[in-house]
Amino acid sequence: MLTPDTASKPSHADVRNILDETQNTAIGRLLKSQEFYVTIAILIAGFFVSLIAPQFATATNLGNVLQNFCFTAILAVGMTPILISGGIDLSIGSILGCAGVVLGLSTGAGWPLIAAIPLTIVSATALGLINGGFIAYLKLPPFLVTLGTMTIFRSFVLVGSSNKVIYSFGPDEAFLLWLGSGRSFGIPNVFFALVVCGVILHFLLTSTRWGRWVMAVGGNERATRLNGLPVKRVKASVYAFGGAMAGVCAIFLVGWLGAVTNSLGNGDELRVIAGAVIGGASLAGGYGTAFGASIGALLIEVIRNALILAGVNSFWQGAFVGGFIIVAVTVQRLRNPTDED
Repeated sequence: MLTPDTASKPSHADVRNILDETQNTAIGRLLKSQEFYVTIAILIAGFFVSLIAPQFATATNLGNVLQNFCFTAILAVGMTPILISGGIDLSIGSILGCAGVVLGLSTGAGWPLIAAIPLTIVSATALGLINGGFIAYLKLPPFLVTLGTMTIFRSFVLVGSSNKVIYSFGPDEAFLLWLGSGRSFGIPNVFFALVVCGVILHFLLTSTRWGRWVMAVGGNERATRLNGLPVKRVKASVYAFGGAMAGVCAIFLVGWLGAVTNSLGNGDELRVIAGAVIGGASLAGGYGTAFGASIGALLIEVIRNALILAGVNSFWQGAFVGGFIIVAVTVQRLRNPTDED
């Protein structure tokens, strides 16, 4: 006969069922996501940095953090479907530079922004599609292809700009500068661009066949091909999407800087890949989110800003970013061990 205490005590099977049900709920999925823990890390880092350097929490500095991280985040949004598909793009910074030169030359030649902006985005998309074509249709390794185009596109930047700074942007210069450095409702304009880009990617990944195909290609490319899905077109399209995001970023970055230099976008590859990976995108393919890419980029900017306020030598920034990449990949490995383990 069961006593009241033993009758009310759940069995081990009941406990397992409760845990399984919890994991299948929205809260359970949230607690299992890397994005959640990165968000917590940002809040903790911000709290402790505020104690050490009170100027971190000022409105001016937080505005700078918000402005700066958006550029990396837009590029990371573009990198996310590439990583999901099992690829990588080392040329995204050089594509950004090329897009900036196209914008500078077209507006400097008298083109209105209403024409120069689409030309900039289309040009960047075309460069991304070149990467995708080599990778998807010639079946070349993404790392080697984009390593090569990184240097080729950087040469385009030098040749297109004649290795000079472009600082004249035609009749709509004031509006371009406002786009990049201005604010709406007290928030940097580039933040709204990031939100739009993130919403677009989230919709594409969660509500379209394209998104399901990208996930499938990254999860198991061979099985996806055997099921008759257009693997080549999908792989080419993710690089085109990454190029388009580089074009969007170039518009706001040029407006913020007020100039196009030959170093525009140079070295951004590490921060962009780091932002996407820290935010949960898998380097092995199969998973990634727009929100994760954004908060990963935000964490990098918070740490970068904190190091500056703490007076740490800026040369150490690369060590911290690289360390975050290793930690993120290690966490993914521990959470998703392979069959060989």
